[in-house]
Amino acid sequence: MLQQILQTMTVDPDLLAELSDEQKAILFVKIREEQVRRYNDFEKKNQDDRIPRKPKKGRKNVDFLVGRDGREWVWVMGEHKNDKSIEEMIEIEIQERALKLAEKEIEEEETKEFRRKEEAELARKLEEKKKKYEDEQEHWENELRYLGYIDIRSHVLAREALRKVMAEKQKVEEEERIRGWQLWHPSVEDKPRSMERLVKDKNRRSSEIFTEFMCKREEMEKIAEQNIKEVETSWQKQERKAKKAEEEVKELARRARIKYKNSLRKSANIINAVSAFSGNGTNQKPPVPPKSAELKISMANAVKKRPPSPPNKQAVVEWFLEERPKGVGTDPRTGKEAVWFHGVICRLEAENYLLNMTLGSYLVRASERVWGYTISYRAEDRCKHFLVDTSDQGYQFFGANQVVHRSLTDLVNFHMSNPITVTGGELLRSPVGQIKDPPDYHELLRPRITESTAL
Repeated sequence: MLQQILQTMTVDPDLLAELSDEQKAILFVKIREEQVRRYNDFEKKNQDDRIPRKPKKGRKNVDFLVGRDGREWVWVMGEHKNDKSIEEMIEIEIQERALKLAEKEIEEEETKEFRRKEEAELARKLEEKKKKYEDEQEHWENELRYLGYIDIRSHVLAREALRKVMAEKQKVEEEERIRGWQLWHPSVEDKPRSMERLVKDKNRRSSEIFTEFMCKREEMEKIAEQNIKEVETSWQKQERKAKKAEEEVKELARRARIKYKNSLRKSANIINAVSAFSGNGTNQKPPVPPKSAELKISMANAVKKRPPSPPNKQAVVEWFLEERPKGVGTDPRTGKEAVWFHGVICRLEAENYLLNMTLGSYLVRASERVWGYTISYRAEDRCKHFLVDTSDQGYQFFGANQVVHRSLTDLVNFHMSNPITVTGGELLRSPVGQIKDPPDYHELLRPRITESTAL
């Protein structure tokens, strides 16, 4: 099935829906490898016949500078003797930033100090003028009382004196308002002229800011180094786990191959012994005649005519009639149908079977979408579905480098003690049987109906 997909480079959506996450990942990797292989073959085949393209008129082109060797000129930062290292460039950038911040802070401090002094001076002058006007007003009142004018407001001279005092008071208030506005909007002439002190303070503050930046940079570098060490330790731990899991898979595959070879050797010895024993008697059966060429051709044509996926449920039933002589779904100990075997049921129906089951429960069903079977497994948080590919060599999970088993029962028994995937650790623990009567596989077990004509 995998070879057929790689040949057509297309995946049936129904087949894709039947694959598990691990099988999908394997399929996409194999398709990508096949694409790269085809592209490399195409490039290798057409590299001599390639014709350079001519630029179109009115189209923008990019021209690169050419070096002495005739190739594009490339400058790699840091290789020239006059190039600065990344540490030096970072240090210069930090110095410039510190200088700008220091200038800003010094300017703000100078402005605040200047405003504070001006406000204090203005408050002092206003207080003196206020006291002076109060003294003058008191002097006029005393002078008028001395002259015998008791009612100050009724006298003309008193009114004139008060008018002058009030005018002076309004003038002072206006001057105070104008000076306050000038204080919050200082002109260039009002700014401090002490450039030497300003440069000194600016250099001092910039060195302080630079030191703070460098300390922060050292702290960030320490934190980054610590994070890198933690990531490196975690990655090494995961790598060790992956290597250990890979070795376990290789060991399982090696044991399976040894077990398979030993079983073949035992079977061959038994067959030879039986043949030798039956050869001495008189009841030796004649050898089975070879299949005729016409029969082989007809069988090959039948296999070739099979579509990539079953067109309907009846096609699966017809296909299973070819699988039935292999003992698919039969328990070899009892000769009856295995508990875990189910008929042509969909994914949703299989998940309903496993909904209230414990972890490790499983069933094997004939797929309606592909020529094969699917193992539905109850995991911790969901149900997983693993596609089993069928071929002339045997039964295996979909993908490359999988262990091939002689029968579907051997595959199920093997994964009762060996996980399906190393990451998931899926062990087939509890088979899930039938809950319907008749069972859902009764359509698969119907005898083949053949048409005959009387001669």
